[in-house]
Amino acid sequence: MVGVTGTLVLAGTPIGDTADAPPRLAAELERADVVAAEDTRRLRRLTQALGVHTTGRVVSYFEGNESARTPELVEALEGGARVLLVTDAGMPSVSDPGYRLVAACVEKDIKVTAVPGPSAVLTALALSGLPVDRFCFEGFLPRKAGERLGRLREVAGERRTLVYFEAPHRLDDTLAAMAEVFGAKRRAAVCRELTKTYEEVKRGPLKDLAVWAAEGVRGEITVVVEGAPESGPADLDAAELVRRVQVREEAGERRKEAIAAVAVETGLPKREVFDAVVAAKNAARQSPADGKGLS
Repeated sequence: MVGVTGTLVLAGTPIGDTADAPPRLAAELERADVVAAEDTRRLRRLTQALGVHTTGRVVSYFEGNESARTPELVEALEGGARVLLVTDAGMPSVSDPGYRLVAACVEKDIKVTAVPGPSAVLTALALSGLPVDRFCFEGFLPRKAGERLGRLREVAGERRTLVYFEAPHRLDDTLAAMAEVFGAKRRAAVCRELTKTYEEVKRGPLKDLAVWAAEGVRGEITVVVEGAPESGPADLDAAELVRRVQVREEAGERRKEAIAAVAVETGLPKREVFDAVVAAKNAARQSPADGKGLS
């Protein structure tokens, strides 16, 4: 749009220690015509810690009002305003408000720039001790157990390192679900309270981390999980094939669909996966007291 002079500035904020604030953040807070903050009270504490004073209009911009407030901010931008967007911690739009506003600005050809800042994703990756050459960020998992298993199942064969955010009161259930889907021995790291006084990084197999988390964990949590091993079809025994089918069935897939998906995932003939499932089913019928088996 010809004549637009406004600029949207996405500003990274500290994830814990306010001393980590990028130098440009203070200047942008003082310069902005409008400051859109996820939590205006946290913004006030941040400006006090940085010793800066905002002269522009301060408005709230959070999940509950993001859709309604976006047109108002776009209108201000079209009028030439410099709008600064900050969230409670880290970069806006990364599992935080901001995506809708950026998308609206792109559609209107309004300039969007950023003040890079601390990132819980990159900090956790660096501290995890797991491969960081290739990774993917999965954000927050669904709260419902079935949906959570389904989402994990989608990336069970992903070979890149996986990064998740999680609430502390759901951490034990999430780690247990990861152990079920990815395998109990898959390595992971739970990064807690990064850059804060009680920072802690707990590393180990998913099964052990789930047991540890069951005792109760507090604070902001980032979970880093090792990618799937580069194992060939020859490395997969019948029990592992059956386990993968069971995981998919428990997530809501029909057995036929689960078998087909595991065949694609492992590169094995569908008949081989089917035979493993049938053998396990027959074994379970012959020894019903031995355990869960396929029914």
